[in-house]
Amino acid sequence: MSRLHEVMAGHVERGTVPGAVTLVSRRGDVQVDVVGNRSLDGPPLRRDSLFRISSMTKPITAVAALTLVEDCLLRLDAPVDDVLPELANRRVLKSLDSELDDTVPAVRSITTRDLLTFRLGFGQLMAQPDAYPILKAANDRSLGMGPPQPFDYPAPDEWLRRLGELPLMCQPGEKWLYHTGSDVLGVLLERVCGKPLDEVLTERVFEPLGMKDTSFSTSDVDRLVTSYQMDYSVFDEPSGGQWSRRPPFLSGGGGLLSTVDDLSAFAHMMLNSGRYQGVRVLSRPMVELMTTDQLTPAQKAVSGFFPGYFDDRGWGFGVSVATARTNVFQTPGRFGWDGGLGTSWQADPKEELTAIMLTQRAGFPDLSAVYTDFWTSVYASLPD
Repeated sequence: MSRLHEVMAGHVERGTVPGAVTLVSRRGDVQVDVVGNRSLDGPPLRRDSLFRISSMTKPITAVAALTLVEDCLLRLDAPVDDVLPELANRRVLKSLDSELDDTVPAVRSITTRDLLTFRLGFGQLMAQPDAYPILKAANDRSLGMGPPQPFDYPAPDEWLRRLGELPLMCQPGEKWLYHTGSDVLGVLLERVCGKPLDEVLTERVFEPLGMKDTSFSTSDVDRLVTSYQMDYSVFDEPSGGQWSRRPPFLSGGGGLLSTVDDLSAFAHMMLNSGRYQGVRVLSRPMVELMTTDQLTPAQKAVSGFFPGYFDDRGWGFGVSVATARTNVFQTPGRFGWDGGLGTSWQADPKEELTAIMLTQRAGFPDLSAVYTDFWTSVYASLPD
């Protein structure tokens, strides 16, 4: 951990991030390090500081959904039409730049598997908000086409109604499109269970794992870090910010707050094939399925954040899966996900390793020095 501490402390000293909490666990040895401050000029970070984990919410929502599959309350390949009638009888754009009425019928219904693998035919695009008619319409309806903004969303039923007004961007199963599948999955869980998403996650994930500090909002703003954009402008303040009160929509794709120890409990459950401290959350076969690449070569060829994105990785159920060793930390079979507001988690069964990094400055993982240096330092420190 001395190498890792020096690297992360160097990023704080150079102003790359205001602070960082890291955890590395391998074969029962858990090391936690805390450097820097809760804000640029604020008090020191603490081990129990609360971070907006944004897209690291997605694996947690996926696990909750898979517990319902194991309870036979959901089925992976069953259409979601009965529970989400707003998404039945879909129309599909003829091309991404088509006008909203230039459509063809969907070749099939959307399934639970489509939501988990982001192949429902709708999602975020790496483009300007008005680059395509469908993207402008989605932004006008506050469907969540950018960074997490909990109070921009309408309530779940209204959100889904607005989504149902629009055609799909492509046919179900055709390609991977980011994010929206997890938000739809959250609404699906609410309707199947008859309770809000936070209660579903508490019952099926948080309580079994002892994740007492993970939620969609907090009144304990003294522990909540300030969140910054990439240019260091403030994205969200602790007091009076969007995570200081319960939002109208609980985003299964990006809404959670958490701590390094709560996330460690989740990470260890995943690394240990669904069990944590004697409590089983998922079966071993289900964890194996969740962490297996679900994308076909044809789907990868037309998907990703940039060309070649899926050359060395795939996508399981709510997690990325490494498929080729293209970096020191890119072990085939390694799985996990990152949060665009400055967080990262991965588990590596081959190395019996899991590690977590929590910072409060946004960044795209593939282009972020702090992400790359964190993971390089973790793997370069392995003794055998």
